[in-house]
Amino acid sequence: MTDDGWGGGMKSRVMKSILLLLLGWGLLNGLMYLQQPSMVFFPYTALAQTPDAWGLEYEDVYLQTGDGLRLHGWYIPYSGAKQTLLFFHGNAGNISHRRASVEIFHRLGLNVFIFDYRGYGNSQGRPDEQGLKQDARAAWRYLVEERGLDRNQVILFGRSLGGAVAAELAARVQPGGLILESTFSSARDMAEVIFPLLSRVHFLRFEFDTLAQVGRVSSPLLVLHSPDDEMIPFRLGEKLFAAANEPKYFARMNGGHNGAFLKSQPGYEQVLKAFASSLSGVEPRQ
Repeated sequence: MTDDGWGGGMKSRVMKSILLLLLGWGLLNGLMYLQQPSMVFFPYTALAQTPDAWGLEYEDVYLQTGDGLRLHGWYIPYSGAKQTLLFFHGNAGNISHRRASVEIFHRLGLNVFIFDYRGYGNSQGRPDEQGLKQDARAAWRYLVEERGLDRNQVILFGRSLGGAVAAELAARVQPGGLILESTFSSARDMAEVIFPLLSRVHFLRFEFDTLAQVGRVSSPLLVLHSPDDEMIPFRLGEKLFAAANEPKYFARMNGGHNGAFLKSQPGYEQVLKAFASSLSGVEPRQ
């Protein structure tokens, strides 16, 4: 003989527990969804310096995006250069914090165009994934349409988050070359690194699927990553490289996420020089 009252009460308590769990899961997802932009983007609006302070000539450039925002960047020429590097920086700071990198590319004899995404530096708007894609296309149009540069002489360079933006643009336009430094394979992979358990039960606001994009790129690719990277695991750089098409090259750096390109000198600069020279058909000078 069963106790229907006891059984009914048990079922009711189980249902309430399930509903509370679902409600908690929903609230957690909602909170995480709203917080994700502040967990991904760390823009600085004030410019610390201009290339004048670095001893470099430059032009202030203002771009118009497809959705009507005004972006700011610097075009830093190198006399007699045939190749131009389009620089996509990481998720924090702004273009004024990239002095060391800009100086490296200038020493390599490249024109450099570095710009700020929406919400960074003097650029209007707020950053989000779709917006950054539009920003990248605006920067490309400036170089190829306004300045009339040969797309085969434009090299896209992306560091960290900037690598995801550069890869998406490269898949669209097939530039002369693509360099991905300390870049992750996807937002999902990074979520699993940062929140191993939580990432499996909450919705991601961003995809940044660099892995899918590199599979669509036919341009020569250089991937650089450090096993010492404490933010983006080395295995994610290896994963990117494995998914890419030939011709492709991998360079191992030394040091942490933000300083590997400096700690890996002079080999870092030599690798970049060899890659850029291979794109132009010129043997690198010793």
